[in-house]
Amino acid sequence: MSTLTISDLQVSVETDQGSKPILRGVDLTINEGEIHAIMGPNGSGKSTLAYAIAGHPKYTVDGGSITLDGEDVLAMSVDERARAGLFLAMQYPVEIPGVTNSNFLRTAKTAIDGEAPAIRGWIKDVRSSMERLRMDSSFAERNVNEGFSGGEKKRNEILQLELLKPRFAVLDETDSGLDVDALKIVSEGVNRAKETTGLGIMLITHYTRILRYIQPDFVHVFVAGRIAEQGGRELADRLEEEGYDRFLPSGVA
Repeated sequence: MSTLTISDLQVSVETDQGSKPILRGVDLTINEGEIHAIMGPNGSGKSTLAYAIAGHPKYTVDGGSITLDGEDVLAMSVDERARAGLFLAMQYPVEIPGVTNSNFLRTAKTAIDGEAPAIRGWIKDVRSSMERLRMDSSFAERNVNEGFSGGEKKRNEILQLELLKPRFAVLDETDSGLDVDALKIVSEGVNRAKETTGLGIMLITHYTRILRYIQPDFVHVFVAGRIAEQGGRELADRLEEEGYDRFLPSGVA
């Protein structure tokens, strides 16, 4: 069983005012096949955790460790992390002008597997995934995310998830900007990917609505760069009713 282990992780980010600590000692273990929901107020460090795992150069790891089956993730380059089986669905997916979706996906799959997929089977897999995500077939030949709506970009992220078959996926606010129908379609894609591959999932969100479709095994509440509370789905339900006020210092809105 594969395991992603985060131990005493401390991360800072460079700002105009200098280095600012964000994560202040995070401990989290995700096993293959588990879904962990990361919740918390704005500025609590949820997205910083996602980008630290992915290797974003803006974030500096000041202490602690991230390991994947005992291998040091922090010693890996960004592309090495992807080839090792780590996947990040970004909150704001970037556009890649001049690169079509089909070329991007096949190049990424080749890099991960070490050989190019057989073209006929690959085309069939891409079309099938796009149909399930209700994406028009023309999106295969459009440049990556260029001119896509917010919802289309999120579906495109899940298309990548389904086709690249990572071992662990970090989904950073995948539900943001989605209407009810798109949320259901995207959630179904995430669930399919998990059922097919047994991947572990870190699902970062502010709200419980996506958890109606993607059932978490564990819920972790982030406050001020630390995990303030952990529990099961019932914790998410409690947050829906009470919000985050009880975690904040007295007098802070």
